[in-house]
Amino acid sequence: MERLEASRTFFASLITANAGVGHNDHRLRAAFASVPRERFVGAGPWRVFTPIGYIETPGDDAGFLYQDITIALEPEGTINNGQPTLHAFCISALGIQEGEVIAHVGAGTGYYTALLSKMTGPTGSIHAYEIEYRLAERARRNLEDLTNTAVHSCSGSDTRLPDCDVIYVNAGATSPVRSWIDALLIGGRLLFPLTGAHNHGAMLLIKRTSADQFEARFLCRAAFIPCMGARDERLEQSLSAAFQSKDIASVRSLHLNTPPDDSCWFAGPNWWLSMASGGTANEG
Repeated sequence: MERLEASRTFFASLITANAGVGHNDHRLRAAFASVPRERFVGAGPWRVFTPIGYIETPGDDAGFLYQDITIALEPEGTINNGQPTLHAFCISALGIQEGEVIAHVGAGTGYYTALLSKMTGPTGSIHAYEIEYRLAERARRNLEDLTNTAVHSCSGSDTRLPDCDVIYVNAGATSPVRSWIDALLIGGRLLFPLTGAHNHGAMLLIKRTSADQFEARFLCRAAFIPCMGARDERLEQSLSAAFQSKDIASVRSLHLNTPPDDSCWFAGPNWWLSMASGGTANEG
């Protein structure tokens, strides 16, 4: 036990430092150090994702888990417990404050939900959504000791979310889902993977600065499994082309229900990303 606690402590420091967080976010580092990853990934040995496919750990020593690796959540299948450095970077970028209301869409078995729970603390609340019933049931068991967390075994894209300060989505969408946008409070942040063909794209951070204005920027390239209910096959190829030919760092704002202008980076049905500041939303 002492060895695993030491491994978690080092893991927390390593992951946050590699994510560029370092000592600037002690709460995130403490969250990684306190949440036992082995609780959320099932019994070992474990399947570890690599660019050429999965490889298996040599045994069931939980020490194998405290590396920057992506682990399959089931003996078969491709739903994973995501890469820690990516999630550390994303969670840090959300700037979560104690007491905030958070929706976690695509919670899997709840590992990163537990980290979000630690970030918002006992005065905050977490709503975790997982459409795969068997994973949602595992998440419910894994998180039952966290009194600020509720697990919902349903889609997080087809469901009306509560009013939120933060929405963190861990499955790829081809647009900013309107129910996510509508759930954001003023000052609220939505972070999700905007992905095209073959599940590749980038993490898009949207902040609601007023009732009808939205800042937007891409954080980093990313690949995620598809978000059921949040995909439009007609957009996949055009999104991929945009990611290949345009500078993701140029995006500044999100517009809803307005016609695109010359600052448009990409346009979807009733939404577009602009390279100029001052995103807007019209009723419609």
